[in-house]
Amino acid sequence: MAKILVLYHSNSGNTRRMAELVAEGAGQLERTEVRLKDISVADHTDLDWCDGIALGSPTNYGSVSWQMKKWWDEQPIENWGRRDGKIGCVFSSAGSWGGGQEWTCMTLMSLLINYGFLVFGLTDYTGPRFSAHYGAIAAGPPVEERELAACRRLGLRLSEWAATLIEGRKEAHPLNQTYDRFGYLASE
Repeated sequence: MAKILVLYHSNSGNTRRMAELVAEGAGQLERTEVRLKDISVADHTDLDWCDGIALGSPTNYGSVSWQMKKWWDEQPIENWGRRDGKIGCVFSSAGSWGGGQEWTCMTLMSLLINYGFLVFGLTDYTGPRFSAHYGAIAAGPPVEERELAACRRLGLRLSEWAATLIEGRKEAHPLNQTYDRFGYLASE
């Protein structure tokens, strides 16, 4: 069973809502167990437990929240290097489009890379001219269908990669799926 951790910090509830949608998407793949945790209740044992992680933070001044950075800074040093080969992805919400969400996603990926996680972006399009190449993003609460779909698809893709890479389930590989990944490109 693929074990997925959706770990997040949220100031206003927008990133928490994104985390819920990512967790919903991750649970769509059969034989997947999902934990949804705020950093206020999570600890290093959650990182031990998971095969894959979706990491989310609000965008604060073009970067991750200080609470998220502090959480990672306080991880026990003896766990360094014990995450190698696990898979991860990221998501972020900001107050507006152009508010720095993709910079925040890159910072979140950098945190994961430093802990040995393999990271990925989403190549699928979930709306016209809308994809989560660097992670799922939203301006304010995720309410548009393309934002909701990007969060769910990111979670599903995380489960697919964890099942494929960690468990060896070839049928779970993203390229073996039958759902539409690029339909919005054809309509442009």
